[in-house]
Amino acid sequence: MKNVSSKHRFADHDIEQFIGLQLRYGVIIASLTVLAGGVLYLINTGSQGLPDYAKFIGEQAGFTTGKQLWQGVLSLNPKGIIEFGVVILIATPILRIFFSLIGFIMEKDKMYIAITIVVLSVMMFSVFGGLKV
Repeated sequence: MKNVSSKHRFADHDIEQFIGLQLRYGVIIASLTVLAGGVLYLINTGSQGLPDYAKFIGEQAGFTTGKQLWQGVLSLNPKGIIEFGVVILIATPILRIFFSLIGFIMEKDKMYIAITIVVLSVMMFSVFGGLKV
């Protein structure tokens, strides 16, 4: 049990536990979201016949903006729900890095703060820095 009069409210172990739970619940929530979207997709399209594989018929563009994705989720569009689950899965390690940064700031560990900011910057650039053609 922690000493109530202690200056430190959170110990290293508490931060590690929180980050571990965040990773675990992020993956579980993403998996359940994709599963729900997959079940809805099978319910909606499962009774259709097999497509003609002799001809290529391309798919229209999916949900390319956050607004379109959110509208797809709210309208219970199966593909939108599946894509939302993938977004949750992608956001999970980014949140882990962010919470690690908060932990290092609380510990006032300057070297790890700098390293974590670099890693977070690289992750954010790779997610949001795609080329627009």
